[in-house]
Amino acid sequence: MRSARIERKTHETAIFVEVNLDGTGQFDVSTGIGFLDHMVEQFSRHSLIDLTCRIKGDLHVDQHHTTEDCALAIGQAIVQALGDKGGIVRYGHAYSPMDETLSRVAVDISGRPFFVWKAGFTQARLGEMDTELFEHWFHSIAQTAGLTLHIELLYGANNHHICESIYKGFARAMRSAVEIDPRKQGAIPSTKGVLGG
Repeated sequence: MRSARIERKTHETAIFVEVNLDGTGQFDVSTGIGFLDHMVEQFSRHSLIDLTCRIKGDLHVDQHHTTEDCALAIGQAIVQALGDKGGIVRYGHAYSPMDETLSRVAVDISGRPFFVWKAGFTQARLGEMDTELFEHWFHSIAQTAGLTLHIELLYGANNHHICESIYKGFARAMRSAVEIDPRKQGAIPSTKGVLGG
């Protein structure tokens, strides 16, 4: 099993994260932010990555540290579970429709973090969550997981649909990218023989 566990405690958050890349999309998520829980659960279910994510954060300050550290820890766990990345497909992409909304997500598990965000929201909050933090969540996971990640909202009106479409698209792209391709016979998917250098 390609799995990993991250436990981290700072003055801002206490985090336990566990992933299994070869799972079935089982999740146990508790961040203290209801809408973030919903989105991380969508990521697990649609990527088929089993995910436990429990965080106690300084929500009396604001949601920034909890949101950021959630993504950082999940990214760290994913990159640990990938090991040397031998045999993975490496690339993934998805178009994700949700009612009137359509988003496009493309990912390369390159080991070289790069993030492009072409999306936005027309309201400041979804549930109790600040919508500006969604971009930061994806930027943070791209950094620690070593992803080249491009996210684009093609069109959409409902803010809930926009956010959920993006998370589901990311999940489907990651599901493809982390899969083992038996034709590669364990080879690193790079002509350099290494990813990230």
